[in-house]
Amino acid sequence: MAAKIGDPIGESSKKNPRPVLKTKLEGCSDVVNQARFIPHEDAVITVSDDRSIRVWVKRDNGQYWPSICHMMSDSCSSLDYNSETRRTFVGQDNGTISEFTISRDMNRLSHCKNYPAHMGRVTGIFFSLDDEWVLSVGRDKSFQWHESKNGKKYSEYQTQAWCTSLEFDVQTKHVFVGDYSGLISVLRLENKMIKLKTTLKGHSGSIGSLEWDFDRQQLYSGSFDDSVIVWDIGGGKGTALELHGHHSKVVGLACVSHSKRLFSISNDGVLGIWNMATKRKETPEWVDSDFCQYCRSPFFWAFKQMWDQKQIGLRQHHCRRCGKAVCDKCSKKRSTLPILGFEYEVRVCLTCFEEITNEERRPLALFHNTKQPVIHMSIDLTKGRLVTSGNDRIVKFVIATTVIDVWGSMKR
Repeated sequence: MAAKIGDPIGESSKKNPRPVLKTKLEGCSDVVNQARFIPHEDAVITVSDDRSIRVWVKRDNGQYWPSICHMMSDSCSSLDYNSETRRTFVGQDNGTISEFTISRDMNRLSHCKNYPAHMGRVTGIFFSLDDEWVLSVGRDKSFQWHESKNGKKYSEYQTQAWCTSLEFDVQTKHVFVGDYSGLISVLRLENKMIKLKTTLKGHSGSIGSLEWDFDRQQLYSGSFDDSVIVWDIGGGKGTALELHGHHSKVVGLACVSHSKRLFSISNDGVLGIWNMATKRKETPEWVDSDFCQYCRSPFFWAFKQMWDQKQIGLRQHHCRRCGKAVCDKCSKKRSTLPILGFEYEVRVCLTCFEEITNEERRPLALFHNTKQPVIHMSIDLTKGRLVTSGNDRIVKFVIATTVIDVWGSMKR
């Protein structure tokens, strides 16, 4: 069932439109690692661990059937497609990136060249047509930068952990590389050299997905710690807004700039639609203290206070609204805090609970269950639809036009 996190759940879910499952693609014999729509066409490209590259085309009977099924030498792990040139880049488990061109009738896949990029599984590819660059990351802990005209390698950068995701700002030539340790490396490409500008630290789990919003100059990162962080890269303020609504690893992100919506999906198949038009607040810093800031009871490591008060130490908690250090007795209340990014109920102190208004509890996100274990998601804005793939070997098409406009219906 589709439901809105917040109060009331049932009534809202009945009034608001939901994403509609359009069709499913079944036929791959192993995990489908990525699936992408061909913009303006009723066709989709998939790459799978069964070594196949498939192009699925919608037939007259409304069903999708593969017009191309090309077998590679190794498992296909990642994919990028350029709609202007119809060039397709496929990463493999052996570290090779293969470039193809799809014919206009989508019946032929022509091989162009190979890029010997990595020493392990290719986990992300980005092709920049303006620069004729092929950017990639892999499990060999490296970011690779190739020139696509002749396949020449420009440079590379080594990270501290497996690289899991990749995004690129074409205008400023900044690369964002997420890794298994939860760090995001911000790199600058210039004069065939790679410079580390900064490292973004905020997640406690591996980076599952990155998304760059060119219009707002913001980077979105989804993590295995179940959270999404919005990094203000272009604003110069250094803010980082946290979004908490998932209860499993966030593995896919897609932003819709014109409607100021962010789509996120976790590997348990829960799709989140976030209203990014509203002004949000950063979560407060957690205060360090030896005792509860309300009842003054000592925490279990404060031996002197425990001796003075002749009391066994308590476990320390924190109010998610003010950040104060509190004991369990002084923070028994729970509340949603959507303005701070908490779409499910979290711990708050007694004082903050009394101050929170119903308006502050109003949800700023909707959540829907796609009923599929997901490892990748992509969105096609030309037809208002998204595609998910997972380790159940099934690809699902979801019509998302009503979801993009769902917040307008909520206001009406």
